[in-house]
Amino acid sequence: MARLLVIEDDRAVREGLLLALRRQGHDVAAVPSGEEGLAHLRAQRPDVVVLDLMLPGMPGLEVCRRIRAADDQVPIIMATARGDDIDIVVGLEAGADDYVVKPVQARVLDARIRAVLRRVAGAGAGPGGAGQVPRPERHGDLTIDRAALAVSRHGVPVPLAPSELRLLLVLSASPGQVFSRQQLLEAVWEHSYHGDARLVDACVKRLRTKLDEPAEERCIQTVRGFGYQFRRFSATARQAPR
Repeated sequence: MARLLVIEDDRAVREGLLLALRRQGHDVAAVPSGEEGLAHLRAQRPDVVVLDLMLPGMPGLEVCRRIRAADDQVPIIMATARGDDIDIVVGLEAGADDYVVKPVQARVLDARIRAVLRRVAGAGAGPGGAGQVPRPERHGDLTIDRAALAVSRHGVPVPLAPSELRLLLVLSASPGQVFSRQQLLEAVWEHSYHGDARLVDACVKRLRTKLDEPAEERCIQTVRGFGYQFRRFSATARQAPR
């Protein structure tokens, strides 16, 4: 059972999601405004936030930014009444991990919630035998500790949202391999259908910003017309001392 926070101003939609998600076995709190949502977050951290993009008072995008500023780990699923590309991209770049378009189907939302929870729980899964704890890897100035789900650059911790961390772990597990956007959607977001490449592109953009690397030294490289690959470094994936 997951603890969910739904931030939705439309009473009918809010109560409908509250009932439907509770039927799916979740512990759900629902509030009508961004201000109340932020207050609830400070009092009790949920496992997942479902955030309406179009809120009165404090807009959903600002709520998303404030959540991310306070907590890089809590997954955010954005709900929008618009299918507009700009709104969706801006929301993803503000820090949302995934999105659904209204009218929201409870089963679809539940599937997205369970998928993001699996990503959080399984983010450290990687090569290695059962019971074998992987040691930190060093890729140039970047250190990835899969066991601790921690990333640092020049020894300074880099806080990452769940989707950002999972994307980095997937790409860095196979340096030099080119992944299509569809492959990354399936591996990171579990979107097995013909998914939305904007999820991947926005996540890569956020990840590059947080890693703060010079463009010519980026660990995640764009392969035009194909997708993305993790750069091969000398002594790639070398075990770093603990």
